[in-house]
Parts: sequence; structure tokens; C-alpha cells
Amino acid sequence: MIKKILVANRGDIAVRIIRTCKELDIKTVAIYSEVDKECLHRYLADESICIGPNNISKSYNNIDNIIYLALKLECNAIHPGFGFLSENIEFAKKCEENNIILIGPKMDQMAIMGDKSKARETMMNLDIPVVPGSKQILKDKEEALNLANEIGYPVIIKASNGGGGKGMRIVTCESELFHSFDIASSEALSAFGSSDLYMEKFIENPRHIEVQVFGDNFLNAIHLGGRDCSMQRRNQKVLEESLTDYLNEEEKSKLYKTAVDIVKGVGYLGAGTIEFIVDKNKNFYFIEMNTRIQVEHPVTEMITGVDLIKLQILIANNEPIPFKQDDILFRGHAIECRINAEDPYNDFKPCPGKITSVNFPGGFGVRFDTFIYAGYTIPPIYDSMIGKLICWSENRQQCIKKINRALDEIIVEGIDTNIEFQKSLINSDTFINDNHYTKFIENEFILEATLASV
Repeated sequence: MIKKILVANRGDIAVRIIRTCKELDIKTVAIYSEVDKECLHRYLADESICIGPNNISKSYNNIDNIIYLALKLECNAIHPGFGFLSENIEFAKKCEENNIILIGPKMDQMAIMGDKSKARETMMNLDIPVVPGSKQILKDKEEALNLANEIGYPVIIKASNGGGGKGMRIVTCESELFHSFDIASSEALSAFGSSDLYMEKFIENPRHIEVQVFGDNFLNAIHLGGRDCSMQRRNQKVLEESLTDYLNEEEKSKLYKTAVDIVKGVGYLGAGTIEFIVDKNKNFYFIEMNTRIQVEHPVTEMITGVDLIKLQILIANNEPIPFKQDDILFRGHAIECRINAEDPYNDFKPCPGKITSVNFPGGFGVRFDTFIYAGYTIPPIYDSMIGKLICWSENRQQCIKKINRALDEIIVEGIDTNIEFQKSLINSDTFINDNHYTKFIENEFILEATLASV
């Protein structure tokens, strides 16, 4: 029985986890680095303790310190949130060795599905459609060259243990391949501790659509609908929406069934996201599985009424999913805008600093997940996201109107933010007409904005 959870994260996801724990009468411990001593999550938790200095490897990624504090403070479970150690196999192993419940999948599932190359191989064995490419990790540049010539350019080289666009290179011709391979390998080693790479055929102008899934210890597997995450910049998601209107009902049903088949095929436990790439002919291909809660999980909560963090905790507590697939009803449309401390008109330069005043939007169907407050100083060493604006309405058109209104209500003074950029994006003809794709911002939108400002 989970009685006390150490929240091994910071920012809005730490706040989000603590709130659900309070509603479940579960005690929480917040950890924070020295620079995060004024972070909101430490004040909301029942207990808080400094985990280490500002260096991430010595604080939020310090496995030994986190395990030590969990044991010392009698926490019998840890919620890793997203990022940091949320998909770290060594951390999962240490939790298991110390009889601490890690609120996430089993260690072997994380090892298979968290490694893109292994996950891809597993999907092929399950007859799940994957983008043409390497069946295993690339041995060397020569193997990469031969494979690229076989499947045809353009191709994309990816870090096997990667995410967030790191260790990823698009190669358009043979002369670029060796150089791109070396850069991707170096980036992958630096970011993820492994230089392993794999290759796929590059699908031009695709949509990125993911499916939220859950599995439990009682062989139950469900989906909670899809999220369209096609609005990206440098392979980082900018805004997300659910359900996707890009696919018709028959196409969505096929996508959802495939996602549930994956959960059943690997016996997956807990929350996961199956990510697909969809081409112009509406063919979809598995690209990866995130074995954790996602940044964009609130849009799914808004259209289903299901608390995904609560469901994570129940499953980790060895309880069955408390409803069947047919019990899940999708209602309306939800959009999430990531609000970042950055200057979009200066190459998205991060803008840390002290927030002098804030106003958060409100009203029916409006939610703002954040950890900031007036007087809080945003440190320069973490991700620039400071909040997520999530809006719900009866349909996509009404939701766009609502998020426009809500964006107008957000006030964050003292730093630069991307609020106006998000508003421009939401109001672009391409987004309104649902014609965007993963490279739209880089290929078209930023160019349009630059030309308009001249």
C-alpha cells in the first residue's frame, strides 16, 4: 500500500503530482536543488528537503541521494514525473532493489520500450507498422550508408536512447551521411550516455499523433484517445490538442486498436504514450513509446475527465484500472499551449529572471498548470517552460476562440515569454484549417513572421 511518495521532480509536474496525492490522502516529500529553494512544489508538499547543488547530475539526477532520502524519510514510493530519471533503467533497478515502488512500468518494459531501437524491433515482431529503416542499432557509418542507399533518401538518424530532438539528424544525400552520423553519435553520447543510433526513412511533412495508454497487473489494457502533437519546433512540441480532427473515426479506431495491441503485446504496466507518425495518405507508423506521463497529459484529462496521475498511482498500488474501455467517453476538444520563458523573436533565447507580477487566466474550461508566482526567480539551468495553458470547449473551433481569450488574460511581467508567439500560432490560417505538420513552424511560420516584421 502506497503511503508516502517522494516526488523526484520539480516545476509544474511536481505541483501536479502533489495535488493528486493530497486528494488521495497520500503524504508527499518534495526534493529541490539549492537554486530551487523557492520553487512552489516544496511548499505544497508535506515535507521538503534539498537534494543537492544546482548541477542536475548532483541533484535531480542523483540516483543514490534520491534513494537514500526516500528510505530515510520512509517513502515507500517514488513518482519521477517526466524528464530527469523518469525513464532511467538504473534508477528503476535501484528502486526495485530497495523495495521502493517506482510509479512507472516494470524495469524490463522500460528497457525494451525506452530504447527506440529495441522498441522498433519489438514492434516488428508484433506486426505493428513501423517506418522502413534499421532493424537493430547501426554498427558503424558504413552500415548506415548501405542502409540509406537501400531505403532511399531522405533518411533520419536517431539516438536509440534519445528524445527531445537530441542525437537526431536528417540526411538528404549520401555526401552528408558520415558527417551527420558523427554529430548525432556525439550528441547522443553527451545527452544520454550512449552513442547508439538507428535509422529510418524520413517521412516528409508528417503529422505526429500519439495515443495515451494504460495497462495494469490484471491484464487490462485501455486507451484514452489520441493527441495531435504536430506543432513542433526543432522536434520539441509547442502545442498539443485532443482529440485529433486530422483522422476520421474509422482511422482513429484503427490507430487506437494498434496502440492497445502494443500494450497487450508487451504486457505493459502503468501510463505510456504510443507515438505515431502519419503520412499524407493517413498511413501511420510506430516511432516510439514514452514510458512515463507526458507533458501534454492535461488535454487528455480535459476530454475524458480522468485524472491520469491518480490512475498511475492506483496501478502502482496493484489495483486494477477502475473502468472499462467502453466506460471512457470523449467529450469536446482540448488544446494546450506551452508557455515558456523565452524570446521567440531572438531565436527563442531563454529568459530567466525574477517575475514581478502575474495573472493567470480563468473561466469555464480553462486550466493553467504552473509553479511560478510573483516574486519567483526562474533559474537559468532548467527547461524554459513555466506553465501550460489548457482549454476545453465543445469543438475545435470554439476551443481556439477560448484559448485566444485565455492567452490574452495571462500576464507574466519581469521576463520575456512566448505568449504572443503562441497567439500568432493559434490564429494562423494553417492551424485554424488544421493543415499544419511537424516542420510547419520552422519551414513556414517563422519565415512568415520574419517577413511580416520587416
